[in-house]
Amino acid sequence: MTLIQGLRAIFALGALLSMAACAGTQMSGPNATPEEAARVAYRSSEPPSITLYTMINNRTNNGAHTSIKVNAPTQQVIFDPAGSARFQSVPEIDDVLYGITPEVEQAYESAHARSAYRVKIQRVQVPPAVAERALQLVQENGPVGPAACTSQTARLLQKLPGFESIPNALFPNKLMEAFAELPGVETRELREEDGDDKDLAIQRIEAGWAANGVPDR
Repeated sequence: MTLIQGLRAIFALGALLSMAACAGTQMSGPNATPEEAARVAYRSSEPPSITLYTMINNRTNNGAHTSIKVNAPTQQVIFDPAGSARFQSVPEIDDVLYGITPEVEQAYESAHARSAYRVKIQRVQVPPAVAERALQLVQENGPVGPAACTSQTARLLQKLPGFESIPNALFPNKLMEAFAELPGVETRELREEDGDDKDLAIQRIEAGWAANGVPDR
């Protein structure tokens, strides 16, 4: 094997690892009804914003999944394309999660942060009209196929005023780095040391909600 062939093989392996989570089995069940989604709609008191989530493998530092939270004046949702974090108490329609209260948002982030993965969270405030346009785009997008979480998110962001610099991106880290260059981005990182079983983490969260109710609802 030549040096060039070796480098190509390494790049290809990295690409496969980067898209592993998006390529996994989708956990989406039947869509909720519009009435179910409307019933739990949550309006945040925070300024309108768009938040990019990047799930990163702690061992390889490769990005594993991409999603966004849209905080629009009318409601706050999470667009989780080809994602597997699904809660029975959180209505989902075509990869859009509804009723994103601060507690549900925290649960979503926590479900992804575990011993093998950390979550990079990048938030940028936007004008109300831009946030509403983002909400419209994610609602109209439809379900996303495996391995397309980052590319689809990038294409949606490119349609928004102020996000024209976002490139076409296949890999989560590339989109994360481009998002970091936007003016006014606030960044934080979530690390947790619980087990690697995301489904078990979600079950524990759901058990607490079943006993005490979903907060803010």
